[in-house]
Amino acid sequence: MREIYKTYEFEAFLSGLDARTRTKFDYAIEIVMTVKVIPAKFVKKLTGSDFYEMRVSLGFNEYRTIVFSIDAQNIIEATKIVLINGFLKKSEKDYKKQIQKASNILSNYDYEYK
Repeated sequence: MREIYKTYEFEAFLSGLDARTRTKFDYAIEIVMTVKVIPAKFVKKLTGSDFYEMRVSLGFNEYRTIVFSIDAQNIIEATKIVLINGFLKKSEKDYKKQIQKASNILSNYDYEYK
């Protein structure tokens, strides 16, 4: 089982979503917490970075959350991860900006085991 930490930015994003979408996020978070080998439908490595993306689909909307594995190089081996920032995916161009934003948030994130 993994411990999930959430940044203020992710919490703010999540609270701005409607109840149905939050329910889908809760389900995805539960999968990430409890399933050892997480299906790519839920989490995928972002090429060229240390980050992963948690994926939530609802209708035509594709939501993404930038995720960082705190205590392991591979999310499968991780016992602690942080959900950094979420966004509604509109195009592939969104990733570069969101990864930079995640890097900035993570560098200022004060977690107890740092």
